[in-house]
Amino acid sequence: MTAQLDFLTLREIFSRFQAAEAEPRGELEHVNVYTLLVAVALSAQATDAGVNKATRGLWPVADTPEKMLALGEDGLIEHIKTIGLFRNKARNVIQLSRILVDRYGGQVPSSRAALQSLPGVGRKTANVVLNMWWGLPAQAVDTHIFRVGNRTGIAPGKTVEAVERAIEDNVPAEFQRHAHHWLILHGRYICVARKPRCGDCLIRDLCPFEEKTL
Repeated sequence: MTAQLDFLTLREIFSRFQAAEAEPRGELEHVNVYTLLVAVALSAQATDAGVNKATRGLWPVADTPEKMLALGEDGLIEHIKTIGLFRNKARNVIQLSRILVDRYGGQVPSSRAALQSLPGVGRKTANVVLNMWWGLPAQAVDTHIFRVGNRTGIAPGKTVEAVERAIEDNVPAEFQRHAHHWLILHGRYICVARKPRCGDCLIRDLCPFEEKTL
């Protein structure tokens, strides 16, 4: 495992990320916190682009839990059938919408524990919602962050939870809010799984990865 980078190196890395894109944004399209929650839940084992294509026709007719329940599971499936695991995801979305109406007055709760109690909502989904909607410095570790964290030494760890903790413990506080977005985007477009684009990398000189490409 790559060794954890030191504070000064991390500060320089995230200073460069910030200079390149001061306010990184998630790529899932949404119109409110409920549609953000649903979009993130739908994105498991699917691409953001694929989810966005499916939900562009969904949000105009089902942007609240009440409207989603009125649409029903079969109606939802018609919108999201191009997304992987669509039947199970549709079932979860209808169930979580019912819980939101019955237990939370139709509002999305703003705690990790409450969010994770909803069907189909794990820690990563909860962290995305907490970060993107409420500005909490929560770190949603996906495959991109896991790869970048371990490959670069920014946040090494053998598990998703360990990488999340490494980010929280080591990244300077002033960069915590946007840390996971910078890392996701870096992993999605530069530090890709195969043939990373090291020649285009902002932090090439600070990265200990031994198999750098040209």
